[in-house]
Amino acid sequence: MTTSSLGPLVTGLVLLAALLHASWNAILKTSTDRLRTTCLMNMTGMVVGLIILLFVKAPAPLSWIYLVLSAVIHVGYFIFLLGSYRFGDLSQVYPLARGVAPLIVAMLSPSLIGEHLGPAQFAGVALLCLGILSLASGQRKLNERFKWEAIMMALATGLTIAAYTVADGLGVRHSHSPGGYIAWLFVLNGMTMSVVAGWVHGRGFVSALIVNWRLPVIAGLLAMLAYGIVIWCYSLGAIAPIAALRETSVIMAAAIGALLLHEPFGARRILSASFCAIGIVVINLARA
Repeated sequence: MTTSSLGPLVTGLVLLAALLHASWNAILKTSTDRLRTTCLMNMTGMVVGLIILLFVKAPAPLSWIYLVLSAVIHVGYFIFLLGSYRFGDLSQVYPLARGVAPLIVAMLSPSLIGEHLGPAQFAGVALLCLGILSLASGQRKLNERFKWEAIMMALATGLTIAAYTVADGLGVRHSHSPGGYIAWLFVLNGMTMSVVAGWVHGRGFVSALIVNWRLPVIAGLLAMLAYGIVIWCYSLGAIAPIAALRETSVIMAAAIGALLLHEPFGARRILSASFCAIGIVVINLARA
């Protein structure tokens, strides 16, 4: 199934993945050592990936091109994501990064993936992205709204999200084994991020991992499950609307911020969330 419409199973799974994604980003944002947390998250995924490899078929040779490419792109993704959280807060950079990505994917789909969205469904993708991007401004004062370092990092994060979305969408379709592709991606991501973190932290890297490991491991499990679900869904439905639907995680992140981090969720953000909801309905009801 690679049509542009999404069924209820795919829709429900992608929304679950969005909730899990928002949750691990909230954990990462509140971490005192985000690089260590990121590394331990990916190492958790690597361990689980190695276990999964015992029970799944190996991906086809052609998909390894996309696997390696995705692993390299993910390094850039995490570097830019950490930079975003260094200069900005969750409610600013998260919606901006996640909102840019699906629109880029939708624009590239015809030429790179061969998926052609109908006018109504493309409008749904655009409306969803508009709602997500409007969440980035929040209710800040004008001089606080534009933190250019954070914005540039967030935009770079969005570009890497779009890049690995296309790479993994194509890779899992060539793999003939979604489980094998997902497992190897977790293993490669764990290896590459361990090298990056070890290079930055030096000899104190291993001892740093032992301290306060519980939340990073939980975040790693959430991240692994969230992206594993999405990649599997790529083998069932069109990539662009799935990528857009996944980005409803920004609404869930806003709710997490309001309920757990005591961040404001005022009328303006509710209106932005409404745009997102309308976009979701259009994506799922429209036919290409």
